[in-house]
Amino acid sequence: MSKGLGNIMKQAKVMQERIGKIQEELANKTIEASAGGGMITAVVNGRQELVSIKIDPEVVDPNDIEMLEDLTMAAVNEGIKRSQEMMAEEMSKITGGIKIPGLM
Repeated sequence: MSKGLGNIMKQAKVMQERIGKIQEELANKTIEASAGGGMITAVVNGRQELVSIKIDPEVVDPNDIEMLEDLTMAAVNEGIKRSQEMMAEEMSKITGGIKIPGLM
């Protein structure tokens, strides 16, 4: 193996370790998003997992379940979007803005 290739492999390993560390840290960070003026709040972690959802009792109308479903979906989707943005921002610090397939 040439010296240049060995150096590239070493740099790739360091980057991989840093990415793993960032992914662990992101799992502990959360993003909060709401819909309906705060009537529904979704909390999503850096792994794009829904951690919790809060529904204000005032928004629960048995005659309008569709609105509750729409607001819930909006809050969750916004939380996931923000979580993805947070991950992309953290990863770009490591990759220097280079898009690496499977990471972002």
